[in-house]
Amino acid sequence: MHTEPVEPEVYGLMASFDDADALLVAAEKVREEGFIKTDAFSPFPIEGLTEALGAPHTKLSLLVLAGALLGGLSGFAMQWWMEAIDYPKNVGGRPYVSWPGFIPATFEMTILLGSFTAVIGMLVLNGLPRPYHPLFNVPQFRRVTRDGFFLCIESTDPKFDADGTRRFLEALNPIGVYEVES
Repeated sequence: MHTEPVEPEVYGLMASFDDADALLVAAEKVREEGFIKTDAFSPFPIEGLTEALGAPHTKLSLLVLAGALLGGLSGFAMQWWMEAIDYPKNVGGRPYVSWPGFIPATFEMTILLGSFTAVIGMLVLNGLPRPYHPLFNVPQFRRVTRDGFFLCIESTDPKFDADGTRRFLEALNPIGVYEVES
């Protein structure tokens, strides 16, 4: 029985650039062209690159706020339950619920749950841990940790057309344009 070879699915197209300035200009042109499923890679942070790509604002700050509020409320509620309901102690006629004494533990629970939410939220929102990415299939991508500047347009982008996108990327004067297999 003879079967036709299956052509690998394309993750996207990636262009390599000489320096950070060329990558920044290319990212701005890609956004102006209307591509939205893009990503850029460089060996160091580039100021303005996130804005040039039009990356959406993350929801992490709202998650951390919710986690911190939950931590503070649960810390206060835990102390209130223990002091007023579970094991009330009348010491010298003082009230069972003395909120100034609850402040340190409430603050600590706020910080604890807020920081846990930040770490877990960052991992989940970034899709980590991800030990393998399709970009690793491109041999030139190994340069990204030393001196490589790359811009990738994913094939799931609504404007993606293999030939048209390749011509567009080549018009940006990259070092090279590479097809990224899934």
